Amino acid sequence: MKFVQKEFSSTFEEKKSKFLAFLAPYSEFNDVMQRLKSEHPKARHFVYAYRYLNEFDQVIENSSDDGEPKGTSGKPCLNVIAGNELINSFVIVVRYFGGVKLGTGGLVRAYSDAVNSVINISQLETYQKLQIQNLRCEYSELSKLEYIIKNSNINIINKEFDSSVNLTLESTKEDFELFNTELPLGVKLQ
Repeated sequence: MKFVQKEFSSTFEEKKSKFLAFLAPYSEFNDVMQRLKSEHPKARHFVYAYRYLNEFDQVIENSSDDGEPKGTSGKPCLNVIAGNELINSFVIVVRYFGGVKLGTGGLVRAYSDAVNSVINISQLETYQKLQIQNLRCEYSELSKLEYIIKNSNINIINKEFDSSVNLTLESTKEDFELFNTELPLGVKLQ
């Protein structure tokens, strides 16, 4: 699965109709939709589709035709982002009507092509489910552990110093399993 970390846009034209496609992180959906509606007051349609993972790792998806004939725009946009295995992302296609009716097949193709055009220019990141683990160690072991962590795919999120050192770490399950094998004797992830 893949996702985007920032907004990308592209323009696609079909028989004088303009399709402005915007792909961005799902968390920005409402803000981007409001911004686009204020930036494009003369646009006819604001078609959207999104997919995101909920807290149970289930993919939630939705789309809207926004006044286009049923099934000719939102669903094709959703099919394209699902086909590209995008999650935690949305696409909004702003359409300016060019005066020529495209027909249902033409609309499906035009919206699909608009979404594909923005995906093709976007920087897609590979999704990995991250976990948080704690590690408690003595002060004398900290520099050695930081060296091991630096050479692993593990991020230190927080350090707390009291009678010993508490590290809060973030990484994937697989990277933690590998990291666990490299730990000095007596030091364990919690």
